[in-house]
Amino acid sequence: MSRIDIPTRDDAPEASQPILDAVHKQLGVVPNLFRLIALSPAALAGYTAFQGALGKALDVRTRERIALAVAQANGCDYCLSAHTYLGLNLARLSPVEIALNRKGASGDAKANAAVAFAVKVVARRGHVSEADVAAVRDAGFSDGQIVEIVALVAENTFTNFLNEVAKTEIDFPAVRAEAA
Repeated sequence: MSRIDIPTRDDAPEASQPILDAVHKQLGVVPNLFRLIALSPAALAGYTAFQGALGKALDVRTRERIALAVAQANGCDYCLSAHTYLGLNLARLSPVEIALNRKGASGDAKANAAVAFAVKVVARRGHVSEADVAAVRDAGFSDGQIVEIVALVAENTFTNFLNEVAKTEIDFPAVRAEAA
């Protein structure tokens, strides 16, 4: 059971309801995470705008790989569950690839650099080395894409932290961080 009551669409603040409707239109459902964020219309508007903009960053497979690695690093079962589902069904990642992503790696050399860098950003709270930045550049990422990787880490860390604070009820097939 969640520590913070998650509203239904109709019980969410009025300013959040159109955004929840847009999420429903896009996904066919409104996951608990979005209804939780909806308690703050400002947070929901900011989050969905950031998420929408980052949906154009990198490719979907790399975004999901980073989300899995960050969720594992932060120990967020809700986000691991959501991104395992999305990784399998949206990004078409294999179960083997998802297991690697959760360990901060990838079977794809370029993606491996992005995922490993993302995990270092989380673990070192942004205090990465020159060698860390050089490694992701050497793998073929531009400086703009490095900014996007860090932005994806920030986006995912927000949802990881919020879901851990709220102990959001998982509404995807459950995946547990400690099972990695």
